[in-house]
Amino acid sequence: MSILGQRRRRPGPSVRDRVTEFRDGARLVHEDRVVTEEPLELRVGWPGSPAQRVAVTMRTPGHDFELAAGWLVHEGVTVPEEVRAVRYCTDETLGDLEEFNVVTVDLATAPRTMPAARMVSSACGVCGTDTVQDVLSRAEAVPPVSLSAATVLALPDRLREEQPGFERTGGIHAAGLFEADGTAVVVREDVGRHNAVDKAVGSRILGRAPVPPVLVLSGRIGFELVQKAVVSGVGALVAVGAPTSLAVSLAREADLVLVGFTRGQRFVAYAGADRITD
Repeated sequence: MSILGQRRRRPGPSVRDRVTEFRDGARLVHEDRVVTEEPLELRVGWPGSPAQRVAVTMRTPGHDFELAAGWLVHEGVTVPEEVRAVRYCTDETLGDLEEFNVVTVDLATAPRTMPAARMVSSACGVCGTDTVQDVLSRAEAVPPVSLSAATVLALPDRLREEQPGFERTGGIHAAGLFEADGTAVVVREDVGRHNAVDKAVGSRILGRAPVPPVLVLSGRIGFELVQKAVVSGVGALVAVGAPTSLAVSLAREADLVLVGFTRGQRFVAYAGADRITD
């Protein structure tokens, strides 16, 4: 069962998970904690009008009411003094996975502006889907990808070799598409992880070329990055940072190899560990 389908109580900031750690040539299976990522639907209501959905943002649960109020003020929907109350939605139509993931903000007066309802990702990119099932329905059918542990360990350094922007500034992310043997095909940089992935995949699209099977990231792994990998037909995603709970869930549902904390002689496989050879 995926992480996405395990919870029936209020989500916390992290979840327990079973992972496979590769360290100094050894394979260790143990329990770990993964930061929680779940969607939060924001609704706004005011006198004479039922609550309306304005956005869905990917977030780590906690301080949800503060997040909702701050987002609405920052977006110009309202001002602080017009926020009357904030509450979790109790609609009977909400499913188990939606409970505590829908917040309604009651305003004293009508909104000053009312943006079109949209999806906002935790990394400031646009996530074009509300559910894992929507992503899977658009996934490219690709054969399973197998990687050697040695190749996985080498990928971050090979990515770094193709990062001139990082060498100059130290403040830019990278995404690279690689063959299963570790050969770099295309690497792109951007201040946003999601933008870097879009650039790398876009280069193949514009070049009318197939997308290589391995995506390597310089930072953490959020849901929207796994989404892009799945939709693009990538079979393995390797990163130097940690994944979120929803990223792990989608990777498992899509049968994607997902590896994080790839540093030195260590990495952690959150999905597809059986396709990593010693």
